[in-house]
Amino acid sequence: MSSKPFTWAEHLKAQEEAQGFVQHCRATETNLPQSIQEPKLSTELRCAFQQSLVYWLHPSLPWLQLFPRIGADRKIVGKASPWSQDEALQQVLMSDWSVSFTSLYNLLKAQLCPYFYVCTYQFTVLFRAAGLAGSDVITAVVSPTTRGLREAMRSEGIEFSLPLVEENLCRKYCLPNTDSVFPREPAPSDDDDDESFSWLEEMGVKDKVKKPDAISIKLRKEKHEVQMDHKPESLALVKGTNTFTLLNFLINCKSLVAVAGPQAGLPPTLLSPVAFRGGTMQTLKARSLNAKARVQLAYEDIFSLEIVGPVLPHSLHSLTMLLKAAQRGAFSAVLYTHEPTAVFNTNLDTEAVRKDLPTCGLHPKTLDQLSQCPALGKSSIRFLEMKDYAYTWKS
Repeated sequence: MSSKPFTWAEHLKAQEEAQGFVQHCRATETNLPQSIQEPKLSTELRCAFQQSLVYWLHPSLPWLQLFPRIGADRKIVGKASPWSQDEALQQVLMSDWSVSFTSLYNLLKAQLCPYFYVCTYQFTVLFRAAGLAGSDVITAVVSPTTRGLREAMRSEGIEFSLPLVEENLCRKYCLPNTDSVFPREPAPSDDDDDESFSWLEEMGVKDKVKKPDAISIKLRKEKHEVQMDHKPESLALVKGTNTFTLLNFLINCKSLVAVAGPQAGLPPTLLSPVAFRGGTMQTLKARSLNAKARVQLAYEDIFSLEIVGPVLPHSLHSLTMLLKAAQRGAFSAVLYTHEPTAVFNTNLDTEAVRKDLPTCGLHPKTLDQLSQCPALGKSSIRFLEMKDYAYTWKS
């Protein structure tokens, strides 16, 4: 929203659109002045706008909305899906998907892709290159997870941590009077049970009280594991070479693809800011609207720009830099987050190390922003406002 029109974002000329695509593919760095007097006449601005709307997708099925995938059954139901009953076609789709997924990982490892998403119908995985989010190694975060998925990962030899669960346990035992703030119970352990019965021993009545057997203790542990399933706390963090093991696990994981329902046989969605093998160039949809808003006794013009689609982190940052110049340092934005992924904003690396990431298709200022340790916790930016070239935001 802005008090100044967004006419500069409308009806791009064929040359401007083409130039925007070329700038994206060549990772051209565009540096706009602080303020543009006539935004509609600025070809540089309009080309940079087109450049900021580009993202890459696999698979590409124009009649299906492939993001988000979690909770998308209603939007997909009734749409043509010739692969749902054709096992041979499903194998072809998955083989093609595996090639694209591997291509993205190789780009990430070579630091030519900063990050990418794997969106399944049950969970999302965010792979980040070394140098992003304060980590000096490749990281992958999986959310939400279930006990079954975690056990399958362990059985494949994938080492991972549950940072939010471990953080809660630390707070439970390290801070005074935290029961009301952190009500979630820690996972019971055999040691806990031994400690809880030590006071009975001191009183000399331990033998008269039946101690929980191993089966009871195991059931309590399993109950705790299941309680965090599908919740933000179930987020799993995979680091370093284990991310490659995770890649192979996901490629061979049968539960990665739905076997029934509208998404049956449909490979997960891959989303990336840069080109990859089998990826299709897509653009976010943008349209400007004009409205009247009542201010005291008069009506004033209010202008809005709506951008729809999977708005990746780099796109948001690029767009704010453009808006700063085009709207002369004054605009506000309401952001709609895909809720299951908000937990990716948590700072997961306690030993943060800054590591330079070479040119990987992003503007240096955007790359610098994404290299910093996340500071939003399990929430995300809901409202962003700029006044006099200074940002404020609410999460």
